[in-house]
Amino acid sequence: MYTQHKKLSFEFFPTRTEEGRAKQVITRKQLSQFNPTFFSCTSGAGGTTRAGTLQTVQDILNEGIAAAPHLPCIGLLPEEIIELLNEYKTMGVRHLVALRGDIPSGSGMGFDAQGLHYANELVELVKTEFGDTFHIEVAAYPEYHPQARSATDDLNNFVRKVKAGADSAITQYFFNADAYFRFVDDVQGYGVDIPIVPGIMPIDSFSKLMRFSDMCGAEIPRWLRLKLQSYADDTASIKALALDVVTEMCERLLREGAPSLHFYTLNQAGLVSTICQRLGY
Repeated sequence: MYTQHKKLSFEFFPTRTEEGRAKQVITRKQLSQFNPTFFSCTSGAGGTTRAGTLQTVQDILNEGIAAAPHLPCIGLLPEEIIELLNEYKTMGVRHLVALRGDIPSGSGMGFDAQGLHYANELVELVKTEFGDTFHIEVAAYPEYHPQARSATDDLNNFVRKVKAGADSAITQYFFNADAYFRFVDDVQGYGVDIPIVPGIMPIDSFSKLMRFSDMCGAEIPRWLRLKLQSYADDTASIKALALDVVTEMCERLLREGAPSLHFYTLNQAGLVSTICQRLGY
């Protein structure tokens, strides 16, 4: 079966309470049964969740799993990034997700004038200062970044990150597998041959999905949006349809050449575990 040689990875975000941290330990234990290559952990732009991210990364490492912290460069000076990377290196981190990060609201256009502005600059800094110490993931947008001026512009931005030294990429979530395959074909036309891993978002709430998708520019196919909308507050029907749709998409992605899958867990194991089991993991 095509799942035999294709690994999984899972994303978490840092929690603010000891109760949340304890729950996350249980969630990761449930997902560890799928033998993930790594657990990633998000980090707020400008280091706004730095303490929580460091704690979560240390927890993951203590559990014997490789940890991949998100490293957004907006709001951090190069020397601050190097200091943080040295800290990660000492902890035993060897995997990073290098990102531009969101510009904090109200910061104005002059924000971070002395720092890095784009993810390709961050990748270049990591490679220059640390060589091959870290495996560097970057973000990819099959349906294009919501702030991109054009599709060509977005593809060029991605190619710059790869040429700066990225080792692989994780995509924004999507519900249209054709968008993923088209993106892979397009960047291969630019000479890009790194693994591009589909990011998968399980659906447990229509309103939450709409909110996330509006923010990140992920398209919900019209038929799916209207169907989910028609269920109103019937959460059981929403989850049942969503599980079928997402599982079928994952099956196609793996069958037709996706190197692995990366799940946005939202710190929950239930739906992700069900999808992974249905896929044969």
